[in-house]
Amino acid sequence: MNETVRNPTGQEPILEIENLSISFFTRAGEIPAVMDFSCTVMPGEAMGIVGESGCGKSTVSLGIMRDLSNIGKIVGGRIKFQGKDMGDMSDDELRAIRGNEIAMIYQEPMASLNPAMKVGQQLMEVPLIHDKVSKEEAYNRALEMVRAVKLPDPERMMRSYPHQLSGGQQQRIVIAMALLSKPSLLLLDEPTTALDVTVEAGIVQLIKGLGKQFGTSMIFVSHNLGLILETCDRITVMYSGEAVESGSIKDVFDRMRHPYTQGLFRSIPLPGADKNTRPLVAIPGQLPLPHQRPKGCNFGPRCHHFVEGVCNAAEIPMLPVAGHDGHFSRCVRFNEIDWAALPPGAKREQEPVEPGPPVLKIDDLKKYYRVGGNEVFGGAEGRVVKANETISFEARESETVAIVGESGCGKSTLAKVLLGLETASSGKVLLGNKEIQSTSIETRDVDTVSSIQMVFQNPFDTLNPSHSVGSQIIRTLEKFKVGKNAGERKQRMLELLDLVKLPRAFAERVPRQLSGGQKQRIGVARAFAGDARVVVADEPVSALDVSVQAAVTELLMDIQRRSKTTMLFISHDLSVVRYIADRVVVMYLGHIVEQGTTDQIFSPPYHPYTEALLSAIPIADTSVVKKHIVLEGDIPSAMNPPPGCPFQTRCRYKSQVPGTLCETQVPPVRELGSGHQIKCHLPPSAFDAMEPVISLGKGGARDVTPER
Repeated sequence: MNETVRNPTGQEPILEIENLSISFFTRAGEIPAVMDFSCTVMPGEAMGIVGESGCGKSTVSLGIMRDLSNIGKIVGGRIKFQGKDMGDMSDDELRAIRGNEIAMIYQEPMASLNPAMKVGQQLMEVPLIHDKVSKEEAYNRALEMVRAVKLPDPERMMRSYPHQLSGGQQQRIVIAMALLSKPSLLLLDEPTTALDVTVEAGIVQLIKGLGKQFGTSMIFVSHNLGLILETCDRITVMYSGEAVESGSIKDVFDRMRHPYTQGLFRSIPLPGADKNTRPLVAIPGQLPLPHQRPKGCNFGPRCHHFVEGVCNAAEIPMLPVAGHDGHFSRCVRFNEIDWAALPPGAKREQEPVEPGPPVLKIDDLKKYYRVGGNEVFGGAEGRVVKANETISFEARESETVAIVGESGCGKSTLAKVLLGLETASSGKVLLGNKEIQSTSIETRDVDTVSSIQMVFQNPFDTLNPSHSVGSQIIRTLEKFKVGKNAGERKQRMLELLDLVKLPRAFAERVPRQLSGGQKQRIGVARAFAGDARVVVADEPVSALDVSVQAAVTELLMDIQRRSKTTMLFISHDLSVVRYIADRVVVMYLGHIVEQGTTDQIFSPPYHPYTEALLSAIPIADTSVVKKHIVLEGDIPSAMNPPPGCPFQTRCRYKSQVPGTLCETQVPPVRELGSGHQIKCHLPPSAFDAMEPVISLGKGGARDVTPER
């Protein structure tokens, strides 16, 4: 494909990638990672590259940097930077460009920072090496850039070591380091994946602002379509090593012309999706392995528009979409497809489930930890971490209660107390009529253990790598005393595989033979093995690809409907929460600051923290109008929380509260009716004046999933 670049100003592209192919050469032979990939980036433009794990998006950015290790090689096509073919450049020329003209920001900030050097020294190296300036000039430039990335107390930051900074601060330092050489092109590889949603919102706004300020062109690699919408001008969608669709954000989001792109959008819970009336539609099947790619269209085996003899007749090039400037699709049938039709077998409307009586009741729960590094060395007093502070809520049969908040807010501590991995400092936890807050997992009876189970965030850590999947499920059944003999337990294990929609043959497989989504299904099967009454799902889909997330989310809800399980869904992704939860509990620094039904939480009045969380959600819908509220500062340490209201150090409404109330007194819980509670000092007039954070504008992505 040779993109026709819109070039009204006569500018030359900053980067042109033409028919790029990259392979990795291993003992098993050549593995093609990227094939026939083309894209053009103009000066000052941001290009988003999206796709699932293994699609080759990071390989493209490493190819631009020529950082493909010993086994990766560019086997076809070319990359031109500022009009020059990088393949013709000497090592010295490439070295001069790398880090100077082209800079890269990686997913994990500590991969780019030296833990033994102060931040200031590391930043100063860039102008010292690239621009050969004096130490004083290097220090001044570094300090100026620390200010530009909006870090508090820049002088202290320069004197700090990386471990003394939070994740969000570390990532800002890495961005400062990348921008110090004033690069023409900035490559960002999932730069916000490891960060909290409110920190991510600040980084995204920062990247956009710095792009405009310095005129830097950007390639933003991500699997998050909402982030791409907020940061980029154009988008390239990748699947199995190929670009399958490319165009302006508006064209690709609102008038997508490749079935895979549509599949991605149908897999994410956009506003308007609803678990009862408009369920998510997962993409069937899996990404093919590089040596098992089909003939013709790579997406063919998973596409419900596939036509034998047409889609697999020959290799498919990128084809221009008529009427869309610079919009291309790798699909031969995009003009014949009914883009509004749902795939066969897609779930239709379902009757909402009526919640039953309360199953789990938490009353005034507190969990404090004593930590005393000084005690170890003979010091006097230890310090107390107040991980959970006066937690009270209940969850009913068949109900999904979401617990949301940033890292360090106490969500996981609460889960540990419920599971008996920790015991409460005070307060009560009732499972049915039984108090369980003081019984640790070792002293709980089998019935209690099997009644409250957990689906973990990372499915890789919870399976024994050397045992078959079937034997691990059977072991769980033995623990829970399910089945009278081995035959019954084996039968129940096969039924559990049916329940999580995995072939029975998987019983013989070991975990390394399973994909991430399949491993998470095994985790779900084990959680439901003993007919659990309560399942605590701790970020169960955040480690999974978009299309797999949809399948696992729908699976959890199907099983919940069938078995009337109560689900506590711990998450920081409010898009998923809006879709899956019946009620929401918002936590901040150990406190519940707001709770109510999902509709109550997502419409005003809000607690100021909830409002900021909602504003931080990246939403992949061009019709959404969103208020931008970026929280100042980092979340305080639970070891040294602020006095008074836990949120007062970051609250933008504090000036509306008279006197020093916010700084001196913990707010009372305010009842707003129908179970909606907010812990805040704000006067009623401030709540009455609040406007919606998220609203639907006119137009937008209406053909992703049609109205029914």
